[in-house]
Amino acid sequence: MSGMPSPPLQHIRALVAIIRGAGLTRTPEDCKMPKMKTKSGAKKRFRLTATGKVRAAQAGKRHGMIKRTNKQIRNQRGTTILKDQDARIVKSFLPYA
Repeated sequence: MSGMPSPPLQHIRALVAIIRGAGLTRTPEDCKMPKMKTKSGAKKRFRLTATGKVRAAQAGKRHGMIKRTNKQIRNQRGTTILKDQDARIVKSFLPYA
């Protein structure tokens, strides 16, 4: 090639160590995909059961309870399990749940 002699191997290794210390090389850990974010509104409103179903609060309990029947008020206590179509959407909002 050219008339310049090649540098000794220890000089090359020293240069590589300096470059790595400066963070100029990429390791496999650097090449990972970024973490997905959880929707903060979903984590406040939904929980996953042990079997993977989505549990949510009952709807229709905020106001106007005087005009509701006693049976309807009783049935709206606690939480409910979402249907599969809705659960699939909610699970996409909770990637690490």
